[in-house]
Amino acid sequence: MLQRFAHAVLRLLGWRVEFAPPPGPRGIIIVYPHTSNWDFVIGLLAKWAIGLPLRFVGKESLFRGFTGATLGRLMRLWGGRPVDRHRASGAVEQLADLMRSEPWFWLALSPEGTRRFQDHLRSGFYHLALAMQVPVGLAFIDYGRRAVGVRDYASMSGDVAADLKLLREFYADKRGLHPEQAATIAFRSPAATPGH
Repeated sequence: MLQRFAHAVLRLLGWRVEFAPPPGPRGIIIVYPHTSNWDFVIGLLAKWAIGLPLRFVGKESLFRGFTGATLGRLMRLWGGRPVDRHRASGAVEQLADLMRSEPWFWLALSPEGTRRFQDHLRSGFYHLALAMQVPVGLAFIDYGRRAVGVRDYASMSGDVAADLKLLREFYADKRGLHPEQAATIAFRSPAATPGH
């Protein structure tokens, strides 16, 4: 029912879904470019349309307290999982623990981390993919073609330059709602941003 509803809404809005099933029980799906609040709406509709129980993460406070009691339930229902940003172990370790905690776990995230222009991507997804040895799904919300989905999966090799080149080539023709705000597909130097 939800799948049919989501497909109908996307068609009504002029969007089409392009989807290739994931190659295994665990992995990461990166969504790029992320330049608008509308991306969440289109992305959520696409998630429902393909019927894939993707996970995403949010800060722990969103899942607790008076507000979190309702919002947290809704976010969990949609696939959200809390991450404690104050925990001594790093985000990559926490995400690895989350991935191991369920027999089927595909984590969707935006490596830009913001809708404003950045000269780099956050590298957490990359370190997580290497640590867990899982594939990375290349998802897109392309306002140029009004297409949303994930068609390709890539294995990160550990050769940063080659892996970033692969990402740049795949996303070269994908356009966000505000193209000028799309982040540069590059990582910051570890020395410049400890723990980034």
